[in-house]
Amino acid sequence: MSEHLPDSLIPYDEIVQEALRAVVGRVLGSVVAANGTLPGEHHFYITFKTQAPGVDIPQRLIERFPDEMTIVLQNRFWDLRVDEGRFSVGLSFNQVPAKLNIPYSAITGFHDPAVNFELRFQAQEGPDEPEPHDAAENDQPPREGSNVVSVDFKRKK
Repeated sequence: MSEHLPDSLIPYDEIVQEALRAVVGRVLGSVVAANGTLPGEHHFYITFKTQAPGVDIPQRLIERFPDEMTIVLQNRFWDLRVDEGRFSVGLSFNQVPAKLNIPYSAITGFHDPAVNFELRFQAQEGPDEPEPHDAAENDQPPREGSNVVSVDFKRKK
């Protein structure tokens, strides 16, 4: 009996990642359905890859956050739009308004500290490590908690 597991011909890791990212879309869609208001104390930290395909943000934000950026949806956001593959939202950075278009596939983290719920997604591995960057002026790092869902599929070779 061999201890080596065969490589799956079904991309389970990709299917699970896609399904969990759909949770983010469904949550954001519920905010849109509530006329853009977050219920209770809920607020969201959303981390995404700024250079991922389909991400459309102002160049000044890409220059400041060349790899990854965290945004906060709490009190000051507008024009939240959600569809099957992406969301867009208006936010202000240093008093300058910006519209961000973010596909769910670019998201690497979602956190709602009001209920200590967190999802983390595998970042697409690249050849180089990302360069360090300044923190966004509207973000704070999420706290670790018991409701963290981390998906990490590694294939044995």
